[in-house]
Amino acid sequence: MTTPLPTQWPNNPQANARLALACLDLTSLGDADTEADIASLCQRAQSPFGPVAAVCVWPRLATFARAHLPASIAVAAVANFPHGNADSDAALRDVEGIVEAGAQEVDLVLPYRSLMAGDERTAAELLVAVRKACPGLLLKVILETGELKTPALMERACQLSLDGGADFLKTSTGKTPVSATLEAARIVLGAIAASPAARNRVGFKAAGGIRTVAEAAAYLAMTQELLGAHALTPHRFRIGASSLLNDIEAMLSGAAEPNTAPPDAY
Repeated sequence: MTTPLPTQWPNNPQANARLALACLDLTSLGDADTEADIASLCQRAQSPFGPVAAVCVWPRLATFARAHLPASIAVAAVANFPHGNADSDAALRDVEGIVEAGAQEVDLVLPYRSLMAGDERTAAELLVAVRKACPGLLLKVILETGELKTPALMERACQLSLDGGADFLKTSTGKTPVSATLEAARIVLGAIAASPAARNRVGFKAAGGIRTVAEAAAYLAMTQELLGAHALTPHRFRIGASSLLNDIEAMLSGAAEPNTAPPDAY
């Protein structure tokens, strides 16, 4: 079912497709990913319709990705992924590898299970340590909203992440039963908008399960509603997906074929 867009959002699917492309984090996080897989990903990132914002890969493949992309496309790599454990040493090893690889962005999973158990200190300390370990890199904190479930826990995860120095708040890993939802997005965007220190700086990333331009447009519209039209740039808005690129390219090429990604695609 396609979510209806606000009446003030322009009915321009091609414009939505171009904006989604410019804000796309083209992602490959399969357990068995190889350099050949990432070479293909990097090639796809340089679409005939324009480049994506970033590619997102495992830390072990970040150096390879950086070497196979123009400087205009960022490399993001994941840390503490996908489990969101409370082991700060392991998370920091991931981050150190990402920094050494020359990547520009860190997608860090918040220790959400610790938060759910009432242990805010573990999450806060890990965030501070990671922020310190990657100065100058864009830090996108993955909240795993589908596991947090309640608005109160989502809001607390947002606040801890903002306090810890997050540059982006990201909904999901794409590895749990519930990924990005518009309900969770509204809570996350609302937390950014409510913070004087964050509302004009921190970005939002919807990740997991977004496969069509129509679905992406709903997140674009909500971001404009809560953060303003100036937030609709890769500096403030991202979509974490790979299957979405199929629909973007079909839309921009004028092809009629629908997106055919499998249901469990990131």
